[in-house]
Order: sequence, then structure tokens, then C-alpha cells
Amino acid sequence: MRISTTIFLTDETIAPVRLARELEERGFAGLYLPEHTHIPVERTTPYPAGGDLPREYGRTLDPFVALAQAAAVTTRLGLGTGITLVTQHDPIALAKQIATLDFVSGGRFTLGVGFGWNREEAADHGVDWPARRDLARDRMHVMRALWAPEPTPYKGDFTSVRPSHAHPKPFTGAAPRTLVGGAAGPVLFSHVADYADGWLPIGGRGLTESLPVLRAAWEGAGRDPKSLQVVPYAVLPSPGKLGHYAELGVEEVVLQLPPAGEDEVLRVLDEYGRYL
Repeated sequence: MRISTTIFLTDETIAPVRLARELEERGFAGLYLPEHTHIPVERTTPYPAGGDLPREYGRTLDPFVALAQAAAVTTRLGLGTGITLVTQHDPIALAKQIATLDFVSGGRFTLGVGFGWNREEAADHGVDWPARRDLARDRMHVMRALWAPEPTPYKGDFTSVRPSHAHPKPFTGAAPRTLVGGAAGPVLFSHVADYADGWLPIGGRGLTESLPVLRAAWEGAGRDPKSLQVVPYAVLPSPGKLGHYAELGVEEVVLQLPPAGEDEVLRVLDEYGRYL
């Protein structure tokens, strides 16, 4: 099982370059970074985990800039977003960012896609909250059209693109590895089966019950049963938990690092080394 990590990198934490070098030297498989463009002070949306919103949410580094730094000082470390808020981006510009990062890193990028939880943040980007999942699907298909080997059009309900020359392409010449984050359910699983390579379940709870439902949606969409990837995300590990994932066929798990300074993060990496 590949052991990757995620962290809220901020202006107060360990630096991207230092962390990336440590992860590669220690044998970790990847680094995934979350995204929040801003957190409006006047906010009625409750924090999903309960209580006050942690400080790091309003201080996150831009994941693509930080991952580009990580790519420049490593050669094997996987690089990913967990997750990219696709509806908060222009899809044509985002497609260029993603393709460039994947190209310059030699195909090491994984696009984690999500729909967000903070209504106020999304509203400032002009996102109609009830329509955000349909909007995300549209924008994903725009990006996939731009990543196609030949100029390819796409016209959706919200977004369209005409046949275009768009380079660089992702490293493989097609869409990079894509995982959709979110809670289990028919709508989420329809997105996974439509345009992704798998699911990024937060914490990994309930996989025993959810995986058969996801597999049915996947195969019902005509996808190869052997190609589905499930990557539990932001996991606080234990030997029993990781053993359970392995029994379910999970091949990668993403462990949560604290949003802390260098000494604390390296101490936790020392602890997580037992799982490598």
C-alpha cells in the first residue's frame, strides 16, 4: 500500500520545499494539498467537523504554486490536490495550470475534485450553490476536451469550449489521474463514474458498505471493474485501520499531517514511518 500525506500548508507551517524533500527521502508516496481561496469573515455555513473553523483554513497556500515548488525539488513524489474547488476557477485557465504541472512533473499529478462546503466562499466566485455539482461536471468536461489529443469541442448547460489548440497536454497526452472527493451517495458516485478514475473518501469510514454501491455505479457506466481506485483521504492511521483498507483492495491511503511548523511535522513523519 502506498502511503501519501496531506497537510494544510500555510504561511505559518513547514515550507513546501522542505516538506517535499523530507517526504521523498523518507519514502512516502505523495503530497496532496487542499484549497480555499479565502474565508469570508461573515459566515453562516457551519464547519463540517463542528466547532470553530480552524485558523489554517483562511491561510492556505495556493496548492498549484506550492506543488510546483515540490515538483522542482523531487523526482518521484506524487503531487495532488485534495481537493480542487473546480467551480471556483475558470476551467480553461485551470486546464492549463493542471496540464502544465503534470507535464513539468513528468506525470506525477493527481487532480482531486470537490464541490466545497462553504457557501459564502463559493458565492463570492459567483457560484449558484444548488447547481454547483452540475457546474463542476460541466467544467470537468471542458477541461477534458482541452486535454484531448486533438481539438475537441464541448458544449454544456453552463460552460462550453470550441475546438482549440491547447498545449501542453498532460504528461500522458490525456487527462491526469482524477479522484472525486465527497460523501458516499448516488450523485457523488455518478460523478466518479462519469469523468474520474476513482473516489477520495474523507477519513475512509463506511467503505465496506459503500464500495459495492460505487462498484455497481462504475460498472453500470461501462467502466472497467479493475480500473476503479479508492483512496481514503485525511486518515489518522492505526495498524488495524490500514489493514482493513488493504483487505478491501485499497492501494493508496493519504495520512493527515498537522498544520504545524517544521519540528512538529517532522516528528509526525517519524511516527508515520512505521507504516511505510
